[in-house]
Amino acid sequence: MNTLETYNAIFTETFQVEENVLDTDFNSDTVEKWDSVCQLSLVTTMEDTFDIMMEPEDIIGFKSYEIGKSILAKYDVTIA
Repeated sequence: MNTLETYNAIFTETFQVEENVLDTDFNSDTVEKWDSVCQLSLVTTMEDTFDIMMEPEDIIGFKSYEIGKSILAKYDVTIA
């Protein structure tokens, strides 16, 4: 599984959605299930899966599918 497939799998499992809904509009403002508990689960799973430890500002800022890719890039995780 490549990093994009892994990234998508984390989102689909965390939010219980199909992969085809993951796009630029998938964010905390448009996804009803995206609450603080889901966000913490998402971040924790990302950290465990990609063996990183995010800074607090990145954890707080991880509010969309697209922004998450940029945040992970700061930790040398390329989603491709």
